[in-house]
Amino acid sequence: MPEIILSINAGSSSVKISVYKSPNHATPDSTPIQLAEASIEGLTAPPATLKYSRGDKSIKGEEIQDIKSQEDAFRYILDHLTKDDGLPELARHEDIHFACHRVVHGGDYPHSQVIDKETFHHIEELSDLAPLHNAPALSIVEASSKILPGAINVAYFDSAFHATIPDYIHTYPIDQTVAKKNKLRKYGFHGISYDFITHAVGTYLSKPTSDVNIIALHLGSGASACCIKAGKSLDTSMGLTPLAGLPGATRSGSIDPSLMFHFTHSAGKPSRSSSEKMHITEAEEILNKKSGWKSLTGTTDFGQISGSERAEDVLAFKIFVDRIVNYVAPYFTKLNGEVDALVFAGGIGERGAKLRTAVVDGVKCLGFALDGEKNEGSGDEVVTDISKKDARYKTLIIKTDEQLQMAKGVLIDRERLEREKGAGSG
Repeated sequence: MPEIILSINAGSSSVKISVYKSPNHATPDSTPIQLAEASIEGLTAPPATLKYSRGDKSIKGEEIQDIKSQEDAFRYILDHLTKDDGLPELARHEDIHFACHRVVHGGDYPHSQVIDKETFHHIEELSDLAPLHNAPALSIVEASSKILPGAINVAYFDSAFHATIPDYIHTYPIDQTVAKKNKLRKYGFHGISYDFITHAVGTYLSKPTSDVNIIALHLGSGASACCIKAGKSLDTSMGLTPLAGLPGATRSGSIDPSLMFHFTHSAGKPSRSSSEKMHITEAEEILNKKSGWKSLTGTTDFGQISGSERAEDVLAFKIFVDRIVNYVAPYFTKLNGEVDALVFAGGIGERGAKLRTAVVDGVKCLGFALDGEKNEGSGDEVVTDISKKDARYKTLIIKTDEQLQMAKGVLIDRERLEREKGAGSG
């Protein structure tokens, strides 16, 4: 019998929920059927707005009052879904069998987990390492547990895909007694997206996922690169937290660790008195929320930056291209040149034709080249090949779908999840 699956993605200023039903006689290889999608944006800049689509019904940017938190948004969307007469499959909360939650930082968890008190506490402890994401996700997990007591609440971790990174890559060269005690290592993120990308490339190239070798770029307001060998993460640009690696809309990306001590002193020279006033929370606030291309240009809109000739925008664009190229070339060598494709995904990766051109031009010596017409006119397909006809290696655009990947995960892991739920309630 078909079952209803909610895929919930909570950001720092938005909540997005996709509704799926499992196919009749679902198997681990089945694809869930999407019924509806709803999102509320602008939680940090009221008024909040609702977007909703279900079949031919569509709501775009409807203003909603008195929505101030992720939990408010979650409750509003659930109410909206159950009151939609065109969605009879979800008329009551009890119709929901699985609620999947995207959680950015899962620490050492290698796969999804049914959320119980222990899991919740573990995710809570990791919130400081992903301050923009774990806390919002937890507020919805808590609400979901109360509102949907009959559903199986499952956490899907962005870090889990990178559990395969070998120790010589994930270990930081610091005192290992302290590192192990505090679990200080490279974790990596955007893993749900990279999982989707890996399977999409395998399907597109008609080869097993275990044979897929790609350099994948998830480029959005948060951006990262990933080296995927034999279908598994070998290396990635983000580290202990999502702050490392590529710059983002408000994140600095990797910097000299001593920079913050100098940043606090007007003469640019660190002193004990000046650095004593800089608490770690303040430093993280600066690097996570007051840096990136917004600090360079005044906007978080990379499309605006990309289309501008203003000096500040040109500089921000060039910095982003340079930092991306700094990962593509080394990952190419880590794959020994055995590369199926360079993949662009994420909002900027999918829509940024100018950025893709600049990045590929920066690594053309490796054998990548774009077809200009295909690059400008990518369609609605999940995978679009934008490679030049005689290019040695493929360049692809992939419309990544984290919500769908979580729903697929339910069908793959269903027996284990139901077993864990039963054990937890027993």
